Amino acid sequence: LIKMFAKAGATYITFHPEASENIKMSLDLVRDLDCKTGLVLNPQTTFETIEPVLEELDMLVLMSVNPGFGGQKFISRTLPKIKKLRSLIDQSGKDIRLEVDGGINEQNIKEISDAGADTFVMGSAIFNSDDYKKTISTVRNLIS
Repeated sequence: LIKMFAKAGATYITFHPEASENIKMSLDLVRDLDCKTGLVLNPQTTFETIEPVLEELDMLVLMSVNPGFGGQKFISRTLPKIKKLRSLIDQSGKDIRLEVDGGINEQNIKEISDAGADTFVMGSAIFNSDDYKKTISTVRNLIS
């Protein structure tokens, strides 16, 4: 699938470590196809999974819900994980984006940003609002 996404024009290709038989080889393939690399960590995935390849990443995506369907509530125990990942990234000295995906809304985005996330996935919070532009503007102001 990596080759298909690259051929379709992807600039970042992220995947769950559990979806790869060899994480390093998959990351190398992504980079060989001139795309930026990333791993996606489910709520139960341990950091030991990423430590051997951290310095090869351009992005880390931390799922703050169990993947599968939209509209789930943000799992609050994700906040300390964001802080820990931010610390690991900062210690690496690499410019690795830290994205959080799941349950992000106007009420929690500032806390998530303050914990160290710099990229946010918002689906239901935007698409279930009456005014997409206003919602996006509001959350941008909350994290700026």
